[in-house]
Amino acid sequence: MDSIIEREFPQAPLVGVGAVVVQDGHVLLVRRGTEPLKGHWTLPGGLLEVGEALVAGVIREVREETGLDVEPIELIELLDRIHREGDRVRYHYVIADYLCRVTGGELRAASDADAVRWVERCEWSSHSALVVDPVTVRVLEKGWQRAEQIRDDQLGLEQLNVDQLRSERRPVDD
Repeated sequence: MDSIIEREFPQAPLVGVGAVVVQDGHVLLVRRGTEPLKGHWTLPGGLLEVGEALVAGVIREVREETGLDVEPIELIELLDRIHREGDRVRYHYVIADYLCRVTGGELRAASDADAVRWVERCEWSSHSALVVDPVTVRVLEKGWQRAEQIRDDQLGLEQLNVDQLRSERRPVDD
């Protein structure tokens, strides 16, 4: 007999994944079409399936919700999302959020996301029209900062390689 996962008032925490997808200085957000956080802009993600690895879950969830294919780069944060109703726990998720890069696909809202869009940093870090909860803002900021650091490191390596090639091509004075 198959058991049904109780998302509301669960007997144990549920394991989920999320993706901080960064591209060209923008971060991908989805607007949730279901509870918890219905109507809020958040990271694409969802629950792991039994036997599914974390990274495989991130790839699947992003594809299901956004139509994009991604490559997870590294774990950004592991966190608890606990929503209480009085003295009872209505929702309890343990979520592994990964920094990801786009590898293909076509952007479209699907699954339990009713909208999807790329946002600039000022849209989540200020009082914009987007409804983004503080935990999501914190994870977005960490992921965006890490993506910028990786980009800067790669640019530095590229410049080092260019400088090396130039020095190797200089004629030697006899």
